[in-house]
Amino acid sequence: MKITDILCYPVWEGIRNLLLVKVKTDEGYYGWGESGVSGRELAVQGAVQHYREFLLGRDPRRIGALWQEMYRSQYFEGGRILTGAISAIDIALHDLVAKKLGVPVYQLLGGAHRDYVPGFVTTRSPMGPELVEEVQALYQDGWQAIRTTPGHPDTGGDKDLYEPRESLAFTAEWLTKVREAVGSGPVLGIDYHHRLSVAEAASFCQRMPPATLDFIEEPIRDETPAAYTTLRQMTDVPFAIGEEFPSKWAFLPYIEQGLTNFSRLDICNVGGFTEAMKVAGWSEAHYIDLMPHNPLGPISTAANIHYGAAVPNYAWLEVRALEFGFSDDIFPVQPQLEGTGYTVPTEPGLGVEVNEAVLGEPFRFWEAPHLHRRDGSYTNW
Repeated sequence: MKITDILCYPVWEGIRNLLLVKVKTDEGYYGWGESGVSGRELAVQGAVQHYREFLLGRDPRRIGALWQEMYRSQYFEGGRILTGAISAIDIALHDLVAKKLGVPVYQLLGGAHRDYVPGFVTTRSPMGPELVEEVQALYQDGWQAIRTTPGHPDTGGDKDLYEPRESLAFTAEWLTKVREAVGSGPVLGIDYHHRLSVAEAASFCQRMPPATLDFIEEPIRDETPAAYTTLRQMTDVPFAIGEEFPSKWAFLPYIEQGLTNFSRLDICNVGGFTEAMKVAGWSEAHYIDLMPHNPLGPISTAANIHYGAAVPNYAWLEVRALEFGFSDDIFPVQPQLEGTGYTVPTEPGLGVEVNEAVLGEPFRFWEAPHLHRRDGSYTNW
């Protein structure tokens, strides 16, 4: 069996683009993958095209060797664009080979540890009374792990205005009220999306009574692990870190130095199944559970379900199905939320199909918010 083509589809779906990759073979088997570098799809597409040039004619079953060749075959190794491309190809190769063998992907990874992959949900209401009501309703509906997002006092209609200190004071006040309303039962966390400094993140955590938060996700940027070491000494709130990491090497200080308590690995960015399984084993050795990042489309969700089935140290999968769905026209076969998670599938491959006939819509440029402070300077989104 040989690879005959690798196709890239930047597809507008819902609120932004998805970057889908299809690997085809001379025996008619094919696989689908997805890249996780949202907002820079054309850059990843270029990297996929470079890899395509030397992958044509290769045996798709040599997944690990092809991963190493893609990663090591350039002087400027690694980085999110390159590993985003490698991730999509790697996921597609696993889908393809599993179909060839007639087994679900998790069988290639050692078999299933569980029959059901639990999820965590993200609230949609702003900080305030509506949020308290929403968290109560989600808990009553069976969600055991609930994530919130930061609030901000009135911005005067400027949707891109963001003052970290104003946000953290406002958010801490309402999270305290949320915990008081729902009691100690649900796991409650917040994703600060790396918007704070060390001092701001510490101040935020210290403003709430103990046990208000079960985790804080990405409170500061990840470029400087030493900053997380400092922050770790200033708060005992568990950290959930790693959604931006492009390899096991980026995870190294965070796992080895105890700087994260949940690995927020993104399978569509870290290097696909091949690299994700290594991070899982490494995390297990340090008693760290996985809490994968899953902000993309059905292929990402399907890959995470198989990943969640195949590893023992699993907490929850990020579920976005309540926030937005995906077109049945584009994805006639896709994972379906059952209660608060996903039943582990049994069909060959990932269990996702894509209708290529409707992928012809022109690419749309999309930008994440460019947040600014009151003085006009830019700050993190």
